[in-house]
Amino acid sequence: MGTHDHDHHGHHHDHDHDEQRWSEVELRVKALESLLVDKGLVDPAALDLLIETYETKVGPRNGAHVVAKAWSDPGFKARLLENASAAIAELGYIGRQGEDMVVLENTDRVRNMVVCTLCSCYPWPVLGLPPVWYKSAPYRARAVREPRAVLAEFGTAVTEDVEVRVWDSTAELRYLVLPQRPPGTEGMDEAALARLVTRDSMIGVGEPLRPGEA
Repeated sequence: MGTHDHDHHGHHHDHDHDEQRWSEVELRVKALESLLVDKGLVDPAALDLLIETYETKVGPRNGAHVVAKAWSDPGFKARLLENASAAIAELGYIGRQGEDMVVLENTDRVRNMVVCTLCSCYPWPVLGLPPVWYKSAPYRARAVREPRAVLAEFGTAVTEDVEVRVWDSTAELRYLVLPQRPPGTEGMDEAALARLVTRDSMIGVGEPLRPGEA
C-alpha cells in the first residue's frame, strides 16, 4: 500500500456483467416512469422528492446506525474493521447479491474516500441510493486523479500531512468510510450520535455534523 494521494486501492473490476444487467434495468425503469408520467399517474416532482429522500435520508440511516454503534461500542468497532460484512449483518443489513463490505477508518493521519471508476458500485444496504454526483464521470475520474481538489470542492480541507487514500468499489466489494467521531460528543447515546452521521461522511467526501448541527 502506497502513501501518496493518487493511490488507487481496490480489487480488479469485473463489471461487464453487472453494468449490462443494471443498464437494462435502468432502461425498463425509465420506460415505466415515462409511461406513468404520460398517463398522469405520477407527478415528476413527487418522484424526484422521493428519490432525494432515499438518497439523503432513509437509505443512509442504516449506515449511520453502523457508524454510531462503532463510535459507542469498541467491541463492535473491532469486529467491523476485521469483518465488516459479518458485523453489519449483526444489525440486519445484508447485501443484495452477497457482495463483501470493507470499512475504512479515518484517523488523524489517514483520510479515505470511495469511488467506482467504471460504473457506480455503491454499498446499497447501508447507504441506499447513490447520489447523482457519485455516478458522474467527473467525480469518477477526478477522485482518483486529484482527490484533494475534489475534497476541497465538497468543503473538506485536508492538510498535507494527512494521507488521502482512494478506494475503488467493484461489483463484489463495497466500501464504507468510518469517519472520526466529532469532538464534544462524549456522553451522547447511540441514537444521538447517529443523527450526526452524514451520507457524504460515509463516502469520505464530507464530515459528520457536530453537536448542535443535527
